Amino acid sequence: MRRLTNKEEAIMSRFWEHGALFVRELRESYPDPKPHFNTLSTQVRTLEADGFLSHEAFGPTYRYQAAVSQDEYREATLTNVVDKFFGNSYLQAVSALVKDEKISIEDLKELIREIEKQ
Repeated sequence: MRRLTNKEEAIMSRFWEHGALFVRELRESYPDPKPHFNTLSTQVRTLEADGFLSHEAFGPTYRYQAAVSQDEYREATLTNVVDKFFGNSYLQAVSALVKDEKISIEDLKELIREIEKQ
């Protein structure tokens, strides 16, 4: 699964949050100044072509919905990062977070407790 651009992530976030939307409803979910309708429509069609969205026809217009869940996208993105930057080693990824002080020893202990509960 490819990585979404920031604008594509913003679009997908709206579908993940609101569910199925027409492009006009998608546009209305943005604050002013709103993106141009045609620009959003093109981006939505690209996301659909790439398998992120699907649609249902309502006469001459389409209502789009997420074809990939936010969890599926998050997992694929994390997998890609770990593969690309940490040699497919989650241990190396977590070690880097500890080394850079992004995660504390207490956080790791809590994670271990949660894993042991499962």
